[in-house]
Amino acid sequence: MTDPAAFSFVQFEFASAIGPPDGRYVMRTPGQAEADRVLVLQTLGAIQRHRVRGRRPRSAAPEPEPVSVSTTRATVIAAQPFASTEAATTWLERGDFEEHARAGLTALNQAIAAHRIAAQDPSARDLSAEQALVIRAGYGAGEQVADGRWSAARELTPAAGKRPRREAALRSQERLAALLGGRDRALACEEPTLAARAAMDGGRLRVAALMLDVALRAALTELPASGETARLPERIAELSQQRATVAAAAESALRGELDEDQEAGVRHTLARLEAALRARSAAGPWR
Repeated sequence: MTDPAAFSFVQFEFASAIGPPDGRYVMRTPGQAEADRVLVLQTLGAIQRHRVRGRRPRSAAPEPEPVSVSTTRATVIAAQPFASTEAATTWLERGDFEEHARAGLTALNQAIAAHRIAAQDPSARDLSAEQALVIRAGYGAGEQVADGRWSAARELTPAAGKRPRREAALRSQERLAALLGGRDRALACEEPTLAARAAMDGGRLRVAALMLDVALRAALTELPASGETARLPERIAELSQQRATVAAAAESALRGELDEDQEAGVRHTLARLEAALRARSAAGPWR
C-alpha cells in the first residue's frame, strides 16, 4: 500500500476575524486551468453573541473582565504534492520556510482583497506576519491538512527579524503624540502611500500603481511646505523626476497589466516616497 500524497502548507492564526467566511477556497491564477493552492479558513473558539437589537443597555461592571475573542486559522495548502514522502521530509528538515510563509501570506491577503470587493467590506484589511499569533509550516495528506492536522510541521517565529529598532519605535511614538496633540497633521499623501504599499506587498500591482499616482501627486504638493530639513528638497526633486513614470504606469493599470519596466518604476518610486515621508517624520516640525 502506497503512502498518501504529501502536500506542503503554511498555517497562520490571528486573534480576530479576518473577513472571508469559513470554508475551503480553490485559488488559481486567472487564465490558468490548474489550481495554485487551496485556502482553508476556520474560526476557533467562537463566542456566542446575544442579540442586542431592541434590548435595553445593561449596567457595566466597574472593573470588567476582558471579553473572550475567537481566533481565525488560515491554512494555505499547495495544490501540487511532493514527489514523495521522502522529498517532503527533506524539505521540512532543510527548514528554509521564509519564502514559503511569504507566499502563503500573499495568497491569504489576495483572498481578503477578493472578499473586500465581493462583500463591499472596507473593514477587511491586509494582514502581516507580525500580526499572527503563530505560523506553522509542514506537510500532510490532503484531507489531513485541510482539517488543520499534519504529518509533520515546524512552528515559526512570526516577528523574527522584523522588530523595529528602538530609535524608530520612539520616533513613531513621538509622531503619534504630535498628531494627537495637534502639533503635527497627517498629510493627504500618507494614507494612499500606505495603501500602495499594502497593495504592492499583496501582489496587487495595478492597485499599487493607481494609489501611488494619487500619493505622489499629493506629496509633490505637500512636502515642499515641510521646509528644507532632512534633505527634503533633494528628495522632492528625485520624486518629481518619477512623476511621468508613475502616471504612465497608472494609465497602463487602468487598461490592464503593467510591464516589467513599469513595475520596477512603481516599486522604486514607492520606496523613495516612503523614505521621504520617514525623513520628514524624523525631522518633525514639532521638534
